Amino acid sequence: MQRIPFTKEGLEKLKNELDHLLKVERPKVIKAIEEARAHGDLSENAEYEAAKERQAFIETRIRELQDKIARADVIDTSRLDTSKVVFGATVRLFDALDGSEKVFKLVGPEEADVDNGRISVTSPVGRALIGKRVGDEVIVKAPGRTLEYEVLEIRFD
Repeated sequence: MQRIPFTKEGLEKLKNELDHLLKVERPKVIKAIEEARAHGDLSENAEYEAAKERQAFIETRIRELQDKIARADVIDTSRLDTSKVVFGATVRLFDALDGSEKVFKLVGPEEADVDNGRISVTSPVGRALIGKRVGDEVIVKAPGRTLEYEVLEIRFD
C-alpha cells in the first residue's frame, strides 16, 4: 500500500468531507430514493434515476476518501529543518519577471490547489523550491517559459 503525504490540515479536510458524506449526503440520497420509489413505476422515473446516480457518486467518493485516509502519511513539520523549504512550508517569493510577490504552500499531490496557493512538491515549481533557503534564487523551466524567483520567507503555520 503506497503511502500518500499529507499536511495535518489536508488530512483533516478529507476527514471532514467523509464525515459530511456519511452523516448528511448519504442519508439524504437514501431518503430521495425512497421517495422516488413511492411514485411507482421505476422504469420512467427520472427522480429515481437521478437519486441512484447521486448515490453511486457519493458511494464512490466515500470509498476514495476512506482509501486516501487509510494511506495518509501526515508529515510532522515540527520535526523538519525549518531553515529551508521542505514539505509543508509556506514560501513567500519575489517574482523577478514581473516584480510581484507570490506565496505558495508545498503540499502533497492530493492536496494541491494552485488557485489557492497550494502547490505539489512534485510540481516543477515545488521540486525547484525544495531545499532552498531565504535569499536563494530559484529558476524553473516551465513549458514555454522560464520562471525566476527569490525566496523571501519560509514559514510553517
